[in-house]
Amino acid sequence: MKGGNFDLLVIGAGSAGFAAAIRASEIGANVGLIEGGTIGGTCVNVGCVPSKTLIRASEIRHRSERHSFKGIATHRGNLSWNDVRAQKDELVDALRQAKYRDVLKSHSGIEYIEGKAKILKSAEVELSSGVRLTAGKLLITTGARPWAAPIPGLSDAGFLDSTSAMNLESLPKSMIVLGAAAVGLELAQMFSRLGVKITVIEALPRVVPLEDGDVGDALEEYLTEEGMAIHAGAKILFVNRDSRGYQIGIEKNGARQTLEADQLLVATGRRPDTEGLGLADAGVELGPKGHIRTNEYLQTKNPDIYAAGDCTAEAAFVYVAAHSGNLAADNALNGHHRKFDVTILPKVTFTDPQVASVGLTEEQARAKGINAVSATLRMEHVPRALAARDTRGFVKLVADKDTGKLLGAHILAPEGGELIEIPTLAMKFGIGVEDLATSFFPYLTQSEAIKLCAQTFNKDVSKLSCCAS
Repeated sequence: MKGGNFDLLVIGAGSAGFAAAIRASEIGANVGLIEGGTIGGTCVNVGCVPSKTLIRASEIRHRSERHSFKGIATHRGNLSWNDVRAQKDELVDALRQAKYRDVLKSHSGIEYIEGKAKILKSAEVELSSGVRLTAGKLLITTGARPWAAPIPGLSDAGFLDSTSAMNLESLPKSMIVLGAAAVGLELAQMFSRLGVKITVIEALPRVVPLEDGDVGDALEEYLTEEGMAIHAGAKILFVNRDSRGYQIGIEKNGARQTLEADQLLVATGRRPDTEGLGLADAGVELGPKGHIRTNEYLQTKNPDIYAAGDCTAEAAFVYVAAHSGNLAADNALNGHHRKFDVTILPKVTFTDPQVASVGLTEEQARAKGINAVSATLRMEHVPRALAARDTRGFVKLVADKDTGKLLGAHILAPEGGELIEIPTLAMKFGIGVEDLATSFFPYLTQSEAIKLCAQTFNKDVSKLSCCAS
């Protein structure tokens, strides 16, 4: 190592850590990037990349026997889970090499250091090997890990998390999934489409509970139509496991029942990976769930230590982690000139149809005292959806009635994630509903749904001709 002395030490080599190290290197800093596990962090190794490729594989199988076109004969062929899983692993290995290991070679100012780190004081870190390193500033980007809710019998029974579920050696006949937020629903539908009998349990009243209520209600209906059993608003009483498999007791609307399955996947959330870093002794404050508390510049209570990514209390998305890592490194080395702001943050749940949203729901806007109105366009009014013979879902836009300013967008549609950036940019740059309604959108694209929904505030689009303004 380069004398063990760095301008910036980054603890954690995931998306946030790499973005920070690259930014620091670009401005001429000498950077040490420390990783105690697998290079690349959650997204490429056990999160976005493996899950989304498995989701696409399951969709191909689903479409092989279910589509809306007459005269097109399809059939469900044999499934080799080992081949599907192996292809997933090949992609993970390739991206880990291309986007992480190879990237290090192009930045001479970054030194990659393997080992677990503990902070001794503001400017000193000790590795598990006993080596000590010093730095002008420290940045913590250690990410998060799966978390299981405290349910009677769960720890004794054992269970799958999102990582181990995607690495199963064989597919079970049945599976219960605890949690109906993004991770739980994505994997539940993926396994269902691969032939696993799926039951989903959610404590809150609907699936994707943090999204617009209409979105959750409609998505549950679509998933149920595919054959998934969903129990939202259910209290889990116990978990048991014996030679027959798992038994999970639930209570819903005052009635109790016991559900059974071969496997159990727990997707009840994630918690920051901040244990064992010596943060308390270093003067770094933690929140009640273990997240690192920072100010608007991503600086902790210790002025020499910063934090970014999933180990903080901010939204746990890989693109947010990368942005925050870049910003934190910049602020740590150049002074506080960039504020961390996720007010306008798009997000996507990769079910089919997809859930995509940005900004406020109508209820949230009104709770802030805004005179909010909304318009909803069912996908059956979008020519592209009609041509594709898939009219599931809708687009809902929320606006300030007094100003016409766009406040939020909530989409449930096939490939809905590809639409959400339009309202996101509209909100960021002050493009109002009327501007969207009168802008050019290419005909027979899914994105035309945004224009049509904007028109719906003032018109009945069912009475317009194609492309009518």
